[in-house]
Amino acid sequence: MKPSHRTLLECRNITLLLSKPKVMGILNATPDSFSDGGEYLDRDAALQRIDEMVEEGARIIDIGGESTRPGSEPVSAEEEIGRTIPLLKEAVPRHKEIVFSIDTTKYEVARLALEAGAHMVNDVSGLRKEPRFAELCADSGAAYVCMHSIADPKTMQDKPEYEDVIDEITRFFEERSERLEKAGVESVILDPGIGFGKTLDHNLAILANLESFLPFRRPLLIGASRKSMIGQILGNRPAEDRLIGTISVHYHSMMLGAQILRVHDVKEAVDSVEIYHAIKTHTTLPA
Repeated sequence: MKPSHRTLLECRNITLLLSKPKVMGILNATPDSFSDGGEYLDRDAALQRIDEMVEEGARIIDIGGESTRPGSEPVSAEEEIGRTIPLLKEAVPRHKEIVFSIDTTKYEVARLALEAGAHMVNDVSGLRKEPRFAELCADSGAAYVCMHSIADPKTMQDKPEYEDVIDEITRFFEERSERLEKAGVESVILDPGIGFGKTLDHNLAILANLESFLPFRRPLLIGASRKSMIGQILGNRPAEDRLIGTISVHYHSMMLGAQILRVHDVKEAVDSVEIYHAIKTHTTLPA
């Protein structure tokens, strides 16, 4: 029998019910993200895209001001703040029922985002770059996304190696969970980090063994949207032609326990969640 899921996720003043998986829409306020770089640097375009994602059914909006694609260059905290904080100040009061997440590894960016009303910190370094995130989230009541990764985006795909990728991620989650609990963080989401310091074989092993992470009894987030592993499997498809592959990976992930999907294509992801949930909860036999 699978371990019980955590069904309630407290995100400051908003509670998410995770008995049905939730869709996290991606908003990259960056010029160089791998799939939509440059599209939402303009604030009006970014706000319009947030409106669209909310209308399409996203319950979480993840805003980032620094690309984490493989090989990307870091940006200063000041530049990241300029890209994200004014946007949050307008978007949060505009959509009071939506959980807003700040995708950052910098303390000052996260602190200002929470002051602007964000409800969640999405940390691709899993406290490696900024251990103070634990205290920041504990003090503010914010949820924390703990993602597994190795190295920095610039070098993470330079021949990543593991003796046992599932075992190493499990031990990472164990150590981080203990640290976050000691700090008093109530809401922790685990993300095994598809594509972050992993080869295609590593990614496939993670997806085939997602149930290994269920004993933590914490919400599991999967973000495989348009990623290169899908392109590799499908004969080097470009990012804009990976939608069906993305839906397939995320549907499989829901079947194995994922409760949050981080996506570019919100409408299609929400449709897949509705189909999954309808089948999963239909228990009566036909007459």
